[in-house]
Amino acid sequence: MARAPHHNLFRHFRPITYTPSPIRTKTPKISAVHVSTDAMPGHQDPHTSLEVVAGGGARETILPALKTLGRPYTPFPLIGWNCHVETIFAAFFRSLPDVRLRRECLRVKDNGVVALDWVSGDDSRLPPESPVLILLPGLTGGSDDTYVRHMLIRARSRGWRVVVFNSRGCGNSPVITPQFYSASFLGDMREVVEHVGTRHPKANLYAVGWSLGANILVRYLGQESHTCPLSGAVSLCNPFNLVIADEDFHKGFNNVYDKALAHALCEIFKKHALLFEEMGGEYNIPLAANAKSVREFDEGLTRVSFGFKSVDDYYSNSSSSDSIKHVRIPLLCIQAANDPIAPSRGIPREDIKENPNCLLIVTPKGGHLGWVAGVEAPRGAPWTDPVVMDYLEHLERGASKSLTSSSNSVDVLQCTEGLHSLEV
Repeated sequence: MARAPHHNLFRHFRPITYTPSPIRTKTPKISAVHVSTDAMPGHQDPHTSLEVVAGGGARETILPALKTLGRPYTPFPLIGWNCHVETIFAAFFRSLPDVRLRRECLRVKDNGVVALDWVSGDDSRLPPESPVLILLPGLTGGSDDTYVRHMLIRARSRGWRVVVFNSRGCGNSPVITPQFYSASFLGDMREVVEHVGTRHPKANLYAVGWSLGANILVRYLGQESHTCPLSGAVSLCNPFNLVIADEDFHKGFNNVYDKALAHALCEIFKKHALLFEEMGGEYNIPLAANAKSVREFDEGLTRVSFGFKSVDDYYSNSSSSDSIKHVRIPLLCIQAANDPIAPSRGIPREDIKENPNCLLIVTPKGGHLGWVAGVEAPRGAPWTDPVVMDYLEHLERGASKSLTSSSNSVDVLQCTEGLHSLEV
């Protein structure tokens, strides 16, 4: 199903409060992206504790807006000095902000379903032009993950409309067809972005993805290229090269993550096993149902579902590192140098450097989805959240100026595919 685990490996899903909402079909928006090039006063270079790779003019146009980068990255004592301790601490002990969510189930073109969780009450509270932020959790993740909730709360406090994209089977999203999702599959992502755009045609759209969600997001940006309807995106803890990530996944303590994630995948699968009962061909349902590693799960189910001849073929053709050179909207990538799941050597530094739309920040510590540092450490929001929000708000200011100065910066694409409401 994917190669990028996240902290939800270590606990059960928390229930969320939601009410089903009918699916409406509107006209999606495709907007031209304009980033402000005005230099900011008081600009200082990023601190030497951070590795920064900037393509083209990003160093002059984007970095000045990221004020947090001027200070040293200081891991929280004891917790932040070991990647495994930090990864597990964030999984178990990071606080979970309380928020009431309203669930919308979107039936996609192959009759599958994904679940979109919106903040309850925001439809009436926020003006129609409020920017919309789509959040893509990691593998098996959803709206009830702590890192997702912290980002949601921060964006909402700044007047952003936020929606969490729960993949099939994740975050208690229903599964009604014999298909889950994978690192290679972009169909659901396209339909979610299109649907969100039709609901809020006056707003600019942005996206943030973590781990597997980041890999899917970057692949989507690369494939959509010049027609991407997003105005900006952020990738966090992206494994980028899934072949390299797979190599490291079977070394030392990483075997603990592998077994835990395989167990989580099997638990999701078993809830919907009856749908796969009659599957023949190369499917190995018993192997998927009892997988002891992610690779076994992918061999039994994922690579067959999505038409790959082997697991290695699946990983090789699902890596977002190959997509960076095709990205045509502003993209911020944040990685941790000691990430045990998304190896630093897999980061496509040269392609990022050569793409004027991309900016890479690598912290010396952070683990996988940890980043237990900053003013809210150890139990509060990750160190990355203020950086991400500063980046997105900088893009939104630039996009708003462009829309004000030119009415030609927005193109409209007529949506002809009908979407049906689904009650859960």
